[in-house]
Amino acid sequence: MTAAKTSQTNQQNNSGALFPYIVIPVCFVITFLLFKFIFGDPSHFVDNDNTKDPLPGDYIGTIYKGGYVVPVLQGLLLIVIVFVIERFITLRKAGGSGNVDNFVKGIRGMLDRNDISGAISACDKQKGSIANVVRAGLEKYAEMEKVGSGMEKDQKVLAIQKEVEEATTLELPMLEKNLNILATIASVATLLGLFGTVLGMIKAFAALATAGAPDSTALATGISEALINTALGIGTSALAIIFYNFFTSRIDSMTYRIDEAGYSLTQTFASRNH
Repeated sequence: MTAAKTSQTNQQNNSGALFPYIVIPVCFVITFLLFKFIFGDPSHFVDNDNTKDPLPGDYIGTIYKGGYVVPVLQGLLLIVIVFVIERFITLRKAGGSGNVDNFVKGIRGMLDRNDISGAISACDKQKGSIANVVRAGLEKYAEMEKVGSGMEKDQKVLAIQKEVEEATTLELPMLEKNLNILATIASVATLLGLFGTVLGMIKAFAALATAGAPDSTALATGISEALINTALGIGTSALAIIFYNFFTSRIDSMTYRIDEAGYSLTQTFASRNH
């Protein structure tokens, strides 16, 4: 790839690296503020007192009774939503402006006609990660055709393959960026939900252990805390797993198309220069 393209890709990777360090703390701050001032608003509770039971049918107050593990789980849920949106936008840009399958087929047709300039123009029109890799290979393809007899055919083919591999190596990190965050949250959310469940059950059994009649309010609060944390933990984890697998599948599909286009380049060059 050219130095300008490499520099641009590095700048995008550096700016993208800061994104999680900004988003994650902001998400936790937002959810803690929401938990304290919205979910904990006295209007959702009996006698306008958030230390008492929530009003009948008031789910906001019920969620508040889940305890202080809840805003952590809400923060993780918000992080999942933000990174899912970010990955959708990134992968949409990486796919380019047109249909990827039609683009790859078009490139193969142009290579069969030896229309290298037309193929490069198609890459400029398509844009995206796949087009960037194919364009790098096409530029090397054109360069190798001009070399003449100064290099063996096998060396030229290897040079094209190497260029495609280097371009792919630069593009793949952008496609896979932040997926590790979704994978981590998929595990951590379940464990935090279980932790909140255990805390809630401890409170519930503590209420049952009191002498005389059990404290029904403390018992209900403990059970609510257990169930709310369980629901939030499982829900957040499920959402992270679903989208992690979805994005991984999309990236594998794009990688396959990149490999397909690179293979077409080398095979066409080899067949035309035998």
